[in-house]
Order: sequence, then C-alpha cells, then structure tokens
Amino acid sequence: MLVALAFANGFQQKVSQKVFSFWGHIHIIEKDPGKTLTNEELPITQKPELVKKIQSLPQVNTIHPFATRYAILKAKGNLEGALFKGIDSSYDFNTLKPFLKAGSYIEFNDSSYSRQILLSEYIASQLGVNVNDRILIYFVRPDGSFRPDRLTIKGIFKTGIEEYDKTFMIGDLKLIQRLNGWLPDEIGGYEVFINNYTHIDKAAQNIYELDSFPATWDAVNIKNISPNIFDWLNMQNITRNLLIGFMVVVAIINLITCLIILVLERFKMIGVLKALGCSNWSIQQIFIYHTLYIAISGIIGGVLFGGGIILLQLKTGFIKLKEETYYLSEAAVAITTGEILTVCIATFVISFVVLLLPSLLVRRISPIKAIRFT
Repeated sequence: MLVALAFANGFQQKVSQKVFSFWGHIHIIEKDPGKTLTNEELPITQKPELVKKIQSLPQVNTIHPFATRYAILKAKGNLEGALFKGIDSSYDFNTLKPFLKAGSYIEFNDSSYSRQILLSEYIASQLGVNVNDRILIYFVRPDGSFRPDRLTIKGIFKTGIEEYDKTFMIGDLKLIQRLNGWLPDEIGGYEVFINNYTHIDKAAQNIYELDSFPATWDAVNIKNISPNIFDWLNMQNITRNLLIGFMVVVAIINLITCLIILVLERFKMIGVLKALGCSNWSIQQIFIYHTLYIAISGIIGGVLFGGGIILLQLKTGFIKLKEETYYLSEAAVAITTGEILTVCIATFVISFVVLLLPSLLVRRISPIKAIRFT
C-alpha cells in the first residue's frame, strides 16, 4: 500500500510540476470561453499597479507577461511549425532549469528585441540544428503574407511532454509585439507562479476578486486551459484507490484465515480452558492478541520493505518509464510521514476489527466436544 501510494503521488506531482514549470499555475488573460493552450491570446494592456497587488498576495511567487504567436521555422531545407512563446527579462528561468538540455538562456536587451530563442529538442532534431545555429523564422502577417527573420538558437530544452515539445519554442516578447503591431505595454497576458499548487483555485479566486482587476479579464487555472493532462492524472487516483482496496481485501482475508486456523489448531485447548472456568472473552483475547502480533509484525515488515523500495527508487531510479507515453523517464516517488502513519494506523484498526468476527467461533465451541476432539 505504501509503494502504491508513493508511486501514484510521485507520478502526479512530477507531471503536474512539469506543466506548472512551463506554463505557470494561473493565466491572467482577456476573457475567451474557447481559449485553449495553443490559441493565440487577445491583447491586454499591462497594469503595473495590479501586478504589484497580485505579487503581494501570500500565495503568489512570481508574475510575468507573455504572449504566443504561430510561426514556421526553416533550416537546412527542413520546415517545421511551432507556437512562439514570448517572454521578457522578468521571467524566472529557474522554472525551466530542469528542462534545459544544452546551451543557456535568452539574453535580453533594452534597445531592441532579442534574436535568441530556446528550441525544443524534438523541433531541433526535425530541423537538424543545434545550439548556436541560426534559423529562418516566418510569421504570417494579417494580410496573409510572410515576414521572415533570422534568429539564433541559444538553448535546447525538453519537457518530456510530447504536446509541448512538438509545439512550443521560447523567445522575446518584444518580437511578438512588433509583429502584431502592438504598443510596448500590450501583451497576451500574465503567467502567475504560486508557492503551493494545491492552493491554485484559491489563488485564482483571490486574484479575480481584487478591486482593480478588470471586468474583461479572467484569472484561469492552468488545469482548465490544459485539461487533458490533468484529467488523465486524476484517473490515477481511481487506479491507486482500486489497487489499495484490493490489497486491503486480500489482507483481511489472510488475517481471518490465519485466526480461523489458529482456533481450529487449538480446539482441544479451548475446551480445556472453558472446562477450567475461562470466559469466552478471555479465550478470544488470547487469539486476538496473538493474531494482532502477527499483524503488527507484518505492518513493521511492510514499512521497512516498502520504504526500502521507495528509497531505492528515489536514490537510483531503477524503475524506468517510456517518456513519450508517461511524460517521465523514470518512476517518481513521493510520500509523507503523515501518509505512512495513516496507512499503518488504518491497517492496525481494520485488522483489529476484522479479527473480532472469526474469534466469535470460540463461543460456539462446546467444552465436552472439544476435549473429546482429536
């Protein structure tokens, strides 16, 4: 049960963290009921005072502007489509640190837009390029014509989430502003990173309820913009609960069987004890205590064995996964002391309760028949 819980928790946390690290926890954008992760945003005007208020909220860690725009990349005769994600110098690149495979981060300048980009490992392999190579990038103008530009690959990243690696590249927000004909204070929206992802709904609600928050804007939980991944992760809870449920049923059956065998093996002893004046409950206690000793030994052994597997996976990562399918190259584990104690206490309580039922067999044993029994 501990191993199942640890692997389910670790998987959900690790994949969720990948999504949050790449996209933040909350998007502040113009209201758009049909908005998806791959849709370009409607422009909004930056509000520095509102940003300060959001930054002062206890749940908020960082906030920065962003925008996206579709582009076509060309290098060495190869073409590849991508969604250009623009960021500015306020972006905290530490969130992308686990994804960076080669090169370094974008360097911004005040005079013009940066001509450096971060390319995904998948797109780079499709184009046959590497760090420091230059590529042509084409943006579609409003009139349908193409505007070419030449950019340098500053770094290569890999999130392990196929949808992101096949779709996104990262560059300077100023380039998107220039292409769209936006004013310098116009952006696609804000990405908000919070301290604890379990408080994401509360944080989004607090942002939306700020007095200066525009009525036409929305604070959207990233889970609602990219529901497919999180719906899939939520299904893991069902799998985890079913697996633990089966384990509990098997454990209960084993404990009941163990006690029945103990009672039958001591059939004659029970008759002798009853003949000597022992009450049914005192005899029941003998068997319950003995079976609980077995259960407690099993709990301790299970904690040591399960904890060993969890620790071994944490240190060595010996259980590997297919990253294209599971978004992780190795199984992640995560479990708290509280969860370990909960499993152990619940197991003990359930064991004690279920052991009361078969111990009632003691009451049905006749002393005369038991003593004659051989």
